[in-house]
Amino acid sequence: MSEQQIIITVSGVDKVGIVASVATLLAKYEVNIEDIKQTLMQGHFVMFMLCNIEKSSFSFKEIKEALTKLGEELKMEIWVQKREIFDNMHNI
Repeated sequence: MSEQQIIITVSGVDKVGIVASVATLLAKYEVNIEDIKQTLMQGHFVMFMLCNIEKSSFSFKEIKEALTKLGEELKMEIWVQKREIFDNMHNI
């Protein structure tokens, strides 16, 4: 199943609406949020999301590009990786 899972990392200065904006975009792209963790460190917002794109009619590339564009609009850093690549990078 991990080949259909993606890891999304969001980081930047905290402001109202970050989670709502990301979740709304994911719903539009038919991406299921399976797990979410977020924290605030001295005004700096960090969120990790485990999502599943199995039922999405959009490609990984389209989803990644949309999230990257959203990051620019929010003035946040948004990284998107396939879970299997993320796992392999952290097993080295």
